[in-house]
Amino acid sequence: MQAQVAEHIGPILPWLDMCGIAVFAATGALSATRRGQTFVTAAFFALITGVGGGTIRDLLIGAPVFWVHDATVAVLILAVAVAVWLTPQRWWSDRTFDWLDAFGLAAYAAFGAAKAMGWGIPPVPAALMGIMTACVGGIIRDVLVGEPSILMRPELYVTAAALASAVYVALSLAGLTPLAAGLIAAAAGFALRAAAIVWKLGLPAYRGSR
Repeated sequence: MQAQVAEHIGPILPWLDMCGIAVFAATGALSATRRGQTFVTAAFFALITGVGGGTIRDLLIGAPVFWVHDATVAVLILAVAVAVWLTPQRWWSDRTFDWLDAFGLAAYAAFGAAKAMGWGIPPVPAALMGIMTACVGGIIRDVLVGEPSILMRPELYVTAAALASAVYVALSLAGLTPLAAGLIAAAAGFALRAAAIVWKLGLPAYRGSR
């Protein structure tokens, strides 16, 4: 099983995963500091946002929960929380928050799909695991701070995660290396989310009977 996981993840995708964890942790810590909370609360928000999606993914695919078995993740999240806590709030505008979240979304979606495939999950459920990896942490963050869920945002969000995870699965099945598939998938997801941020792109809303 370890060999199969390594085949799908490769040597580079774990770094993509760590980048996703770091930027999601930053958004979690920022949600707390913007509300004048303590450092302990900021660190907790960083943890729950950074690992929330990956934890649910690992439980569903039957893998060991990654951050419980790798102290590097907890150290990284704590370092990010400290960095957010010590830097001026003016450095972290709403626009910065959105771009960090966009990068984390794309990176985490690609890695989540890759890990699921490595654990023998079929392509379609693997793509769904990528979406879950990318979105659940942010959903938990928004619920805890009492903000409308990311699922309710008018511009494309979950769709960008779906694109990243689907592109990874498709390119992996086409025979591309994990590195190439992961970078292309993450870039595609980020590009779509970036376009949604800049041009406020969204899917048509349900209008009911007319």
